[in-house]
Amino acid sequence: MDLLRSKHSKAIALWALVFFIGRPVQAQSTDTVYLEVMDPIYIQSNMDEARRKEYELLKRRVRKTLPYAKMAATRMRAMEDKLQTIQGRRARNQYVKQCEAAIKAMYMEQLKNLTIGEGQVLMKLIHRETGSTTWEIMKDYRGTTEALMWQVFGSFWGHNLKVEFDPSVDYQIEHIIQFERLE
Repeated sequence: MDLLRSKHSKAIALWALVFFIGRPVQAQSTDTVYLEVMDPIYIQSNMDEARRKEYELLKRRVRKTLPYAKMAATRMRAMEDKLQTIQGRRARNQYVKQCEAAIKAMYMEQLKNLTIGEGQVLMKLIHRETGSTTWEIMKDYRGTTEALMWQVFGSFWGHNLKVEFDPSVDYQIEHIIQFERLE
């Protein structure tokens, strides 16, 4: 019987934690204290099978889409820095189109293969990484009309470009990123 999945695993883990960590530290002299830092202990809850499958699916989606969100945030910061130095609306628009074309050339084939659920997670992660929703990004760089067109187009497949990452609601995504050390 697996100890971590047994009925009393939480009690055993807490007992071990109190027994091994809660013991007083004996000092060799009056001014020396020995301290041992331990890795954190994660206690896995007993989820039912359906919730476990849902969590594993979310974990796969986060692992697959987080690199794209980080890349988007890096590219946006670099593009914003460059746009500060470019004068003239026409030159800025040309630069934005060049950046968009370069990104499409590099990542379009991979992004085409994302599922609807992965796309929804990607939009939340982009908001988490950049601080802007995909609607705001689209509106800033391509205009309100085109952003509205993509919002309507995406709504047919259940997407909302205005979706935000809220750590209190999307706590599982944040937990996966922290627990899997994806950052």
